[in-house]
Amino acid sequence: MRLLASATLLCSLLLVGCETVQTTQGGAVGVQRQQFMFSALSSAEVDRMAAESYAKMLEEARAKKVLNTDAAMLKRLRRIADDLIPQVVHFRPDAVNWAWEVNLIKNDQLNASCMPGGKILFYTGIVEKLKLTDDEIAQIMGHEIAHALREHGREAISRAYTTQLGTSVAGALLGLGEGGKQMADMAVQYGLNLPNSRANETEADLIGLELAARAGYNPQAAVSLWQKMGSASQGQPPAFLSTHPSSSGRIQNLQATIPRVQPLYEAARR
Repeated sequence: MRLLASATLLCSLLLVGCETVQTTQGGAVGVQRQQFMFSALSSAEVDRMAAESYAKMLEEARAKKVLNTDAAMLKRLRRIADDLIPQVVHFRPDAVNWAWEVNLIKNDQLNASCMPGGKILFYTGIVEKLKLTDDEIAQIMGHEIAHALREHGREAISRAYTTQLGTSVAGALLGLGEGGKQMADMAVQYGLNLPNSRANETEADLIGLELAARAGYNPQAAVSLWQKMGSASQGQPPAFLSTHPSSSGRIQNLQATIPRVQPLYEAARR
C-alpha cells in the first residue's frame, strides 16, 4: 500500500506544471498523440534559445570557413526547402510565417537538423556520402521540419524536467539507496526517455513523408533513403536501446503509410 501511495504521489508531482497539448493537426498520416509540455516553458522561449544556438553554430562555421562553401548544394537545399515549407500549413498554419533559414556546413557527418522555429542545417556529408537524390533530401528535410512542427525540442526539455524531478522524488519516497536510485535512473532512461524519443522519430518520419509528397517528391524515396542510412549505420545499437527506430522497423512503417500519401504525391505532380 505504501508503494502504491508513493507512486500515486510521484505521478501527481510529475504532472504539476505540465499541460497537454496537440501541436499539429493529424494530416493524412494521422499523427494524433497528445503531448505533455512544461507550461512555464513557452514555444517562444524555446524558439529564442534555438535561434541563439543556431546563430552561434553559423558563427563558428563561418570562422572556420566551412559555412555555405558549396554554392550548388546550398542552392539545391534551399530550392527543396522552398517546396516543402508551404506544405506545413496542412499540419500547422502558423509555421508558414516562421523565420525559416537553410544553411550548409562542410562536414563529413551524416547529419541534418531543423531547430525549433524553422532553422534548417545540413552537413555536406549526408548528401555526398549517401549520394542523395532530391526526393531523398526532401524526406530528410521533411523529417527534420516535422520535429520543429511537433515541438519535439520543447517536449524533450519538458521530459527532462519531469525526469529529474521524478528520480529525485522517487528516491526519497521509496527509501532507495544510491544503488536503487541508479536503478530508478535506468528505468526512467529506458522506460520513458527512449520510447518517447522513438515515438517522436516515428512521428517525424510520417509527417515528413506527407510534407514531401504534398510538395511533389516521391514517397518511395523514404524507403531508399533509410536503406542507405541502414547500410551506412552498421554497428549501431539495437532499436530498444536507441532513440531512433531500427532502419528495418522504420522502413516497414513507412511502406505501410505510403499508400495514404501516394494520392497527394500524384496530385502534386499533375
